[in-house]
Order: sequence, then structure tokens, then C-alpha cells
Amino acid sequence: MKILVVEDELKMADYLRRGLTEQGYTVDAAHDGIDGRHLAQEYDYDVIVLDVMLPGIDGFAVLRSLRGQQRNGDTPVIMLTARDRVEDRVKGLREGADDYLVKPFSFLELVARLQALTRRGRTQESSQLRVGDLQIDLLARKVVRGTVRIDLTAKEFALLSVLARRQGEVLSKTAIAELVWDMNFDSNTNVVEVAIKRLRAKIDGPYGVSLLHTIRGMGYVLEDRKVGTPLASAT
Repeated sequence: MKILVVEDELKMADYLRRGLTEQGYTVDAAHDGIDGRHLAQEYDYDVIVLDVMLPGIDGFAVLRSLRGQQRNGDTPVIMLTARDRVEDRVKGLREGADDYLVKPFSFLELVARLQALTRRGRTQESSQLRVGDLQIDLLARKVVRGTVRIDLTAKEFALLSVLARRQGEVLSKTAIAELVWDMNFDSNTNVVEVAIKRLRAKIDGPYGVSLLHTIRGMGYVLEDRKVGTPLASAT
């Protein structure tokens, strides 16, 4: 899951970024309303955590702009504020916020609310994904192949989830980096290749049928070739 945090207090922004990353989320951060609005317009996010009091333009203006655009227009938004006034909460909800947290708040409460919002947003998407005999439970963060439980790191699970949601679709290294790592990812590194290799060793290595394939010059695809259409140039 990819999250945008728009928070001008640097310590708070860093705290949220580190904490959410440890929970397995991919996190981008902006420290003013203008940058936050720009990122929301340029990238896809599963949830946006938006502070009300921001330099440049405030959170209400960012939210109005977000709700008026096609990209991320329906992305769930949790608003953060130091204000405990009913009028502010009502205004945020009227502008299209999905939830509201008043500072100071519990980090675990934020995580619980993020999970609730993403569950609510999965009315059309099952939390259970299946590719061949590989089963992925997005909510329980559980992966099973056949009858064997597979233990993955947080980043490996995020990578597998992205590939499974787009099973049969070839994803380039750049696309994977944007979806699994943050916007500061260095495309000159081999981080994606290394992560793919480690994931493949866990989900394919002990089994006779490969599900994670490399498409030369294009990227990677997760699919069951027994039921899918084989792609040319695959390894």
C-alpha cells in the first residue's frame, strides 16, 4: 500500500514516515500544501494523510483540489489537526475527508484507521488474491503456496501484492519502483532486481512451477502459465 503524508512539522512527518514504513507501507512525504497537491496529482496513492495547517495552501484547499481531479479524486483522506474545534472537523468532512484525527494521537490508532479505510475501499477488490496455487491474504498479510506458509519481509510482501494485483500484466522496473518504493528511489541501483530475485527464491524456488517471470527488456510478470497466455522472450 502506498501512502502520501502531507505534514509540515518535520519531526512528525519523519515519525509517521518511519513508523508506516516499518508497518510495510510505501510512504511519500510533503511538507507544504503546494508540494502535497503536486504529488497527489502526479502519483497514485491508496490513502493520503493530510494535515490541516500547512504553509503555501492549507489542507482544506489541497483536499478541494484533490476531490476535483480525476487522478486520486476518490482516494481516502485522513485529516490531521491540532485544532479540536467541531467546526474544523465538520468543514473537513464536508470538503470530502474520510476520517479525522486530532493531535496528539496514537500511532496505532492511525494505523487502525488506515486499515479500516482500505478495507472499506476494497468493495470491488477481494482481499484474497490467487495466482495458480499461490494464495495471498492482503489483510492478514499471509502467503501460502499449496499448503506451505511462506514468510516474507514487509517489502517482499508489498512487492508480491503489487504483482498479484496486476497478475498477467508486465510491470517495468520503474513502475515497480514507484509502487513499492518511495519517490526518492534511485533508479540506477539494482534494488528491484535483488528484491525480485529474493521473492522468486521464496515463492518459486522450492516448487516445480514458476509463477514470477522476467520478460527481457520489459520487466516482470506474475502469472500461472498453465492457464495464462505465454509471453514471448520470457525467462
